[in-house]
Amino acid sequence: MSFDKVIEFEKKISNFFGSPFAIATDSCTHAIELCLRLQKSKNKIFFPKKTYIGIPLLGFKLDLNWGWVDLNWSNFYKIENTNIIDAAVLWKQDSYIEKTFMCLSFQFQKHINIGRGGMILTDDENSYNQLIMMSYDGRRRDMRWRDQNIAVRGYHYYMTPESAQKGIEIFENKKNDDPKIWSYLDYPDVSKMKVFEL
Repeated sequence: MSFDKVIEFEKKISNFFGSPFAIATDSCTHAIELCLRLQKSKNKIFFPKKTYIGIPLLGFKLDLNWGWVDLNWSNFYKIENTNIIDAAVLWKQDSYIEKTFMCLSFQFQKHINIGRGGMILTDDENSYNQLIMMSYDGRRRDMRWRDQNIAVRGYHYYMTPESAQKGIEIFENKKNDDPKIWSYLDYPDVSKMKVFEL
């Protein structure tokens, strides 16, 4: 399987946002998960009460030390005590924030609405190389996995070439269109849902 289309899509998105590197994933939630796994922070982190439910559920999945924060955000928010930004709803040229991991979404409601997909923007080349392998089951994507001695613990979170091709087509048609502006007001208070009761 050739990942040329994935690399092409990554370059188009990184150039649009102004980040040196981009890693395509199968969802924004998995993009954020990979960044949290990469950082392995022992500090307590805080998720906003009004966000997509999959984000605070990562607290359980990764056995994190975490809590809630009231945050009136618009377009994006930073997961407190990290440099990870949930930019799932952001669409703005040259908006990459230096020294962060900005995670994008291409879910069907988003501006580039592939249906499913995500991306991590970063300016850290070492992290970029690690995250590429983490998203591809620990393997490099420039050779067959059977020919590799895989040494990185990875996850099956990569974007398929077919999804990337669809993303490229939508990007070319919609990159200059005005996006919907999202905020915390578009989300319920997920902290009140039964799944988070202790």
